[in-house]
Amino acid sequence: MEATGRTVLYVCSVLLILTGDCQLIHIDPLVSHVIEGESLLLSVETHFPLDKADIQGTWSYTMISGTKSRMLVTFTKENVITDMTYGDHLVFRESNLSLEIKNLKRDDEGDYHLSLNIKLHNQTGSIIKEEKTVLVTVDVPVSNPVIEKSPSYAVIEDKANVTWTCSVEKGTRVKFKWFRDNVALGASDRYHFSQDSATLLISPVRKEDKGSYHCVASNPVTAGQHSRAVELIVYYGPYNLEVNSGQGLRTGEVFTINPGEPVFFECQADSNPPNSYVWISKSSNGTDIIAEGPLLEVRSYKLAQAEEYLCRAFNNVTQKQDEAQFTLVVASLGTGKEKHTQEGSSVSPLAITVCSLFAIGFMVLFFLRRTCHPKRGRFFSDLSTFESTGHEDAKEDFGIYEFVSIPGKMESAQASCRSLARLESIQDMHTTIYDVIRHVPETPSHSLLK
Repeated sequence: MEATGRTVLYVCSVLLILTGDCQLIHIDPLVSHVIEGESLLLSVETHFPLDKADIQGTWSYTMISGTKSRMLVTFTKENVITDMTYGDHLVFRESNLSLEIKNLKRDDEGDYHLSLNIKLHNQTGSIIKEEKTVLVTVDVPVSNPVIEKSPSYAVIEDKANVTWTCSVEKGTRVKFKWFRDNVALGASDRYHFSQDSATLLISPVRKEDKGSYHCVASNPVTAGQHSRAVELIVYYGPYNLEVNSGQGLRTGEVFTINPGEPVFFECQADSNPPNSYVWISKSSNGTDIIAEGPLLEVRSYKLAQAEEYLCRAFNNVTQKQDEAQFTLVVASLGTGKEKHTQEGSSVSPLAITVCSLFAIGFMVLFFLRRTCHPKRGRFFSDLSTFESTGHEDAKEDFGIYEFVSIPGKMESAQASCRSLARLESIQDMHTTIYDVIRHVPETPSHSLLK
């Protein structure tokens, strides 16, 4: 064991000469942030056998500002001397050279330094000096932040600045973050933050700055505390002025309506507070204010020709205004249930398809009827007369006829549908039309030539 201790010190001596670093002791640096009132243990890890070496060391303290330094503990393996002014505030643990600080105060914040000389038993020389320093910060948890706005009243865009302030009653090393409508804000050409972001200056205020603001305060021992939300009201506008109508046909800035049809127009713009509106009629003789408010009714029968109108929106607070001009034309757009809108009127594709099919169907039926039911000649219309007398004047019955055999049974599938339709009343006659004509009394042949 003694050889092991000697080897460790020898190796460390070589490392110290070659690299300037000998890790015989170690203190965890993660204990640097401590809450006020709690205790802190500066735990030391030794990488050599304490029982095989002679040691001599000190724990000292230096304020962060460097203006104050004092010895806390001086120790050897046989003796420990602690600063009596600290009482039981300091506890030195001889077993591993650690130092415990109880009930930490803000004054305890600073650098804690351990200096240690190590020498093996019964050896001359081979003294290694080890030093470690830990920065201890004592933080106070952050209380709920309070947010304030200056000025406290609503502001006018482009004419006012707004200063936001976030403060806490308790807390050390506090950092602040700002949010508008739960979206984090960062520095920009109009957003200016103080060093710790406790103050936010908006200069100048614009429309897009309106919304709900709150701040979040945090420090190394507090994750984050949220303030209550405060609304920023901004007077702005008018913006995006438009004139719209649910009637007639619109093309750009031209509205076309049917004669005699009343038409209503609406003027809208984004503004706070709401705008006041006036409607102006323009003519070659000048301009006339014809209505006030966001709505305008025009009776087309009073219009002799195209007329120009103008809607003017005015914000009484911002003292800003905007205008929208349009032309109203009276022209026939259709009657009955036809509607002409801004997007234009078009016949439904379904309606076109139905009408086309109906027309095609009607034409097909018409031709089928013409094909299957031609006009009857005089012979067929007077067929009953021939059957009753047989002596009528045959000269009036001569002409061009179609001769089709009509058997009692369906012997020919090629019979004309026109002939079949005409002879429905003589279904059982085993004769032809030619036979009927043959029984007509003959007349002199010279009458056919006349």
